[in-house]
Amino acid sequence: MIRSMQSAIAGLKSHQTKMDVIGNNIANVNTWGYKSKSANFADAMYQNYITGAAGNAAAGFTGGINTSQIGYGANVSSITSNMETGTQSYTGRAFDCMINGPAFFIVGPYTTNVDTDDLDGAGLSLSRVGIFSMDSNGYLVDDKGNYVYGYTTGTVDPGTGNVTVDTAAGTELQPIRLNVAIDGTPAGNPITYSSVKIGSDGVITVVDKDSISHVVGQFALATVENVNGMEQDSGFTYEITENAGEINVGPQNDASGEVLSGYLEMSNVDLATEMSYMITTQRGYQANTRMITVSDQMLEELVNMKR
Repeated sequence: MIRSMQSAIAGLKSHQTKMDVIGNNIANVNTWGYKSKSANFADAMYQNYITGAAGNAAAGFTGGINTSQIGYGANVSSITSNMETGTQSYTGRAFDCMINGPAFFIVGPYTTNVDTDDLDGAGLSLSRVGIFSMDSNGYLVDDKGNYVYGYTTGTVDPGTGNVTVDTAAGTELQPIRLNVAIDGTPAGNPITYSSVKIGSDGVITVVDKDSISHVVGQFALATVENVNGMEQDSGFTYEITENAGEINVGPQNDASGEVLSGYLEMSNVDLATEMSYMITTQRGYQANTRMITVSDQMLEELVNMKR
C-alpha cells in the first residue's frame, strides 16, 4: 500500500519537472537561438519480491525461478537539448549573424593571442546568437558586451589588393577590431563607416568614410563533439566542460556551416509538439494524484476495519 503511494509521489515529482521543462520551452519560443529541451524518464529502483535462482537438473531438485521485482515509480534520468539549427529570420542588419550549421561563435572577455586548444582556459564561451555591434574602441562585441574572436592577420597582394586571412592551424585568436585592417592600416574613424559586409565565409569587410574597403578579420567558428556536454548560461552562451569532448576551431567550412549576415537564428521550439507534451504530462500528473487518493482510501478502509 505504502509502496504504491511512494511510486505515485515519485511520478508526481517527475511529471512536475517535465512540466517545468515544457514551460521553459514555451516561454522561449521567440528567443533567438534557443534550443528546445526534453525531460527523459527512467523507472526508479526495484526491490526483489522473489529472488531468482538457477535450476538444478539433478534428481530431487527444482528448476529455475525467475526474479520478481516491485518498482518505485519514475525519475527524471536526464534533460537533453535539441541542437538542430533553427529557422532563419531576416533582420536586414549587417551586424546580425547566424550560422547555418552546427558551429558556434567564440565570445568572451578581452584577451589576446588565444590558443585554439585552450578556449576554456582563456575564459571564452560559445554562442549561437550573433547580435553584434561595434563598441567605442572599434571592437566587435555581442549584445552582452562579450568580445567576438577570430583571425585578424593576413597578407595583401600588392598587385591585386586581394587579402588572404591567416587561418592556418595553430594561428592564435584575437578580438576582432573593425577599425584596423588585416594589413595593419587604420580603416577610418569608427563612427564614420559607410557600410559593413560579412561574407558567408565569415570574412568581415568595412568601407570607410573615403569609400575604401578594408578586410578586418574573419570569424573563428567552433564545432563541439558532444554539444549536450556543455553547460548553458543565461543569455545564450555555453560554457565548455570536460564532457564536451573535442572542440575544433577554424574558419568557416562545410562542416561548420555558412555564416549568414542579416539573419538571426530563431528558436527551434515546435509549439504544437510542446502543447501535446503539456497535455500528456498533465494527464500523467493527474493519474499519479489519483493513485495517491486511491491508496489513501485503501489505508482508511484498513484503519476502519474494526469499528
